[in-house]
Amino acid sequence: MKYLQVYHAIKTKVITLCNQLKLKLRKATGRRLAIDPEETLTLALYWKTQGVASKKALYRDFRPSCTYKTLVENFRRFSFHALLLLVLLMRALRRDAHLVKFTDSTDIPVCLNKNANRHRTMRGLAAWGRSAKGLYFGLKLHLTIDWNQKILSFAFTSANTDDRVPFLTLNKDLNGIFPADAGYISEALSRSFNSDTRILFAKPRKNMKKLATAFQTFLYNQRMRIEWSIRDLKLFHGLITSLPRSLDGYLGNYIYALLAYVIA
Repeated sequence: MKYLQVYHAIKTKVITLCNQLKLKLRKATGRRLAIDPEETLTLALYWKTQGVASKKALYRDFRPSCTYKTLVENFRRFSFHALLLLVLLMRALRRDAHLVKFTDSTDIPVCLNKNANRHRTMRGLAAWGRSAKGLYFGLKLHLTIDWNQKILSFAFTSANTDDRVPFLTLNKDLNGIFPADAGYISEALSRSFNSDTRILFAKPRKNMKKLATAFQTFLYNQRMRIEWSIRDLKLFHGLITSLPRSLDGYLGNYIYALLAYVIA
């Protein structure tokens, strides 16, 4: 069956990456888990790459040798390993990253607006924010990719965080040319960030007297690349959800979505 071929292809990739990056998923001692860590990560990535609606649907399709509750607990348990794998992969991608890089943020609602006052799971992390679609209750994903749409860095903040606040931390180990939208206009940010090996080009607002060169305008117009990446994360990798019932469930969902994008 085709879905089994896809599953085994993902599992082979997971095992190969873990071996190459020397990531140990198993403990030397202790009771053996109902399903292997590699199988847990493979199922999670299949869920996030093949458009499976939910973990329950995934469980019904594969019927792994454990209960549904155990599968969900394993997803939470190994989300840290998924994060570690994601970080190691991003470090590897940075070595061959394109000179031009893009940073942007996007809205991550955690529930419908009408349910925000009753929402408890992400209370303390989530906040009210505004996007191009209007008000929402949730988080922001701050993302840096290169010209080839490889994820190089990411961060999650509350929805009311100014985009300029995490920019330095997000890109502290990166060099190159960074075209950005008007939300990153700041003389203080430019002075802190710009150096001999990197420069930030924030697109001037229409009411500003500052003009952009033809080269800068060309780079600004290429920012659609990061918008494509954000679209893919949301539409094809299930980044946004309101189904988890725990903080670990929400964060695990985001990590698996990002990892699925990177290794897809």
